[in-house]
Amino acid sequence: MKEILREIGMIARALDSISNIEFKEYDLTKGQYLYLVRICENPGIIQEKLAGMIKVDRTTAARAIKKLEMNGFIEKKEDQHNKKIKKLFPTDKGKNVFPIIKRENEYSNTAALKGLTQEETEIIANLLQKVRKNVEKDWEFVKKGNKRRY
Repeated sequence: MKEILREIGMIARALDSISNIEFKEYDLTKGQYLYLVRICENPGIIQEKLAGMIKVDRTTAARAIKKLEMNGFIEKKEDQHNKKIKKLFPTDKGKNVFPIIKRENEYSNTAALKGLTQEETEIIANLLQKVRKNVEKDWEFVKKGNKRRY
């Protein structure tokens, strides 16, 4: 069996490293751009839902959100109906960086898929969605304190 997950991991780490280097000039580090993109795409999202979208634990998400807030990329606002709920919104600074992040993402997609036909691109996208859904099941299972049987 080919080391598919190893390949996916190498691709993900390389692209993440590139993004971290390129976004450093905007004071975005260690994957914070992922959070900012989701907040810009989903203004008013709550932290727990954001963590689920990115597939990280709440503590990791809280750290990244705090840094984004401290650096002026996002702001928290109380929910009108429930004061305990804090909704996340991009600031003007966050909204200004968002198109740059989107352009980098489009560039990286194009570079990564160079030489693939449209059909191959659709096939790989569909297959990766299936893989992600399979992994999400285990992620949810383990996140709830369960142990997988190998």
